This record gives sequence, C-alpha cells and structure tokens, in this order.
Amino acid sequence: MFVSRKPATRRDFLKASVAIGAGLGLAPWRYAAAAGTFPEHKMKVAIPTRAGGASDRLARTFCDVWTKHIGVPSELKFYPGAGGEVGYEVYLGKTQHDGYNLLLGNMDADVIMYVLQHPPYKYPQDYIYFCRVDSDDNVVYVAKDSPIKTIQDLVAHAKTKTVTVGTSRLPHPASIGMLVLAETTGAHFNLVPYGGSNKALNAVITGEVMCGTASAGVAIGISDQVRVLGVFSDENKLSAMMGGAPAINKVFGSHIPDLPSSRAWAIQADVLKQYPERFEKINSTMKAVFTDPDYQKGYTKTGAPWAAVQYGDREVCAKHASLIIALADRYRGIISASRK
Repeated sequence: MFVSRKPATRRDFLKASVAIGAGLGLAPWRYAAAAGTFPEHKMKVAIPTRAGGASDRLARTFCDVWTKHIGVPSELKFYPGAGGEVGYEVYLGKTQHDGYNLLLGNMDADVIMYVLQHPPYKYPQDYIYFCRVDSDDNVVYVAKDSPIKTIQDLVAHAKTKTVTVGTSRLPHPASIGMLVLAETTGAHFNLVPYGGSNKALNAVITGEVMCGTASAGVAIGISDQVRVLGVFSDENKLSAMMGGAPAINKVFGSHIPDLPSSRAWAIQADVLKQYPERFEKINSTMKAVFTDPDYQKGYTKTGAPWAAVQYGDREVCAKHASLIIALADRYRGIISASRK
C-alpha cells in the first residue's frame, strides 16, 4: 500500500505515483490508450474509511441506481487509516487517471484532515469534489433527563461555568461548530474527544459530560435517550424528528455558517483536462440519480432520512470545502490537540 508518512513535495508525490503504476504493470495515466464509448467496463470507487460504515451504505445505495444511468456497475474498495489520508493517497497515487476511478469521501472531515496533516497532495490542484450527496446537519444535544432544556439554557450556563462537550473527535465539523458558537456567544466549552460517536453519546447519557455534538443522524437514532437543543444550520430540515429543535442562528441572530457532515464524489483534477467528455458523462448521470424514484426508495430503506439528501454541484462543493478549510486553519491549535 502506498502511504507516505514523511514530508514530500507534490512533484515527489506525482513521480512516485507513476513509478508505482509502472511497477504494478499499469500504464501511466498520461499514456492511457484511446477507448471507445465510455464507459467500456466497470467503474472503481475508493472509499477512505472501513467497510460497513455510513459511507459504505451510501455508496452502495447510490451506485445501485447510478448503474442504470452510467451503464456499468461499480466496484468499491476501502482504504481506512490516518483519518482518511491513506485512502486519498492510494486513490491519487495508485489508480489510473482515466475517468474510471472515483472517490467518495466525507468532504468536511476529509478537508479538515487535509489542513491538519499536510498530506503529499494538493487540493484542488490534484482532485476536486463535484457531486455532494448528502448534508447531515450537526447538532448540539443533551441527555433526555438533563436540566438543560434549551440551547439558550446551555449557553447561559456556559457563560458562568465551562461546559464539557462530548465529540467523536476534535477534527470534525461538529467540534468546529461548538468553537464558533463559543466565540459568537461568549460561552465557554471544553471539547472532549471520545474516538467515536457511540462513545461520545454514552458519555452524554451517563453524565460524564454535560452535552454533546454530532451529526443529526447520530442523535436522531437514539431520540428516546437524548434531546437535541439546536442545529448548526440556518434551517432545521429535520425539525419534526428532533422535537422541534431550532436552528441556532435563528435563536441568537448569529451568522454561524452551515456545518454539516457531507459526503461527496471526487475525481482526479487532470481527468477534466484529459477526458472532459468522460467527466461530463459521469457528472450528468450522477445528477440524474437524485431524481430517480428508485434512489429515494433505496435510501430510505437504510433508515436514513431522505431530507438529508442534498445534491450539490462542483461550485457548491468548492465553496463549502473552502469554508471548512478556512475554519480548520483558524481553529488549528484546538482541533489538532490529542485526546484529553
């Protein structure tokens, strides 16, 4: 597996990519032979997480329907490690740049990783996000029996005493949301990373921490045990599933940017120049999936709320990724700390 753990320049990285391809008997991408009607064989999808997770379920559900539109099936391969960095390095350095290889990642978490870990590739020079699949808003929640009933109660308490906040990990958009909320309202929050959403949920439920922050899907899954106080968004699309929890900006008149967890499709940037017609077919057929009734049927069968499905084009993805990059850089000193 190609994993560079020492400092490397972009030139070194791209040279290594070609060398590895040659060693595996693969033709370097720039020498790919001319093909007939695209695609002629299956598509390949790199996922920078373990199999069996949310990205796995989403990718399979999406590709089951996309096959009808693109005309060929997709093969999924999983590359967990280093907060997603391993998957990106394998995708950019060991797969051909011919339009047949794509990546499905958690755009928010992955660009935060990019800022903090300085991997040997460049965004957006080496890859772009072009199709956002979902937008799962991040929320603030407390245990069901907590004396804290509203987001106003929480902030008021946090202005007089530091409040502990359980989070799956520090480099996460939900964690950044709490930092922005603190800065906006004058509240004092101490983020406590637990290395996973379930562990953070348990810490909130048992009272180890006063509140927690996570994606809406996580909190809704155990709504009988937690109460959602607010959403980091201008509008709560899933309000009915959260007991009417408000959008935090509407409560405080603030302008905290939307901070969801968004999965998005990515492709090597040079494919757009080398094979523009291939990219156009990928792009247009993926967009068609969102209006296909079979996609809604398959998606809802996973138990995830359909309202979380939010298509976003290349411009939307670029704008959002740039926002998260800026916030990650702003709070780098806090979210890059080790577990407390």
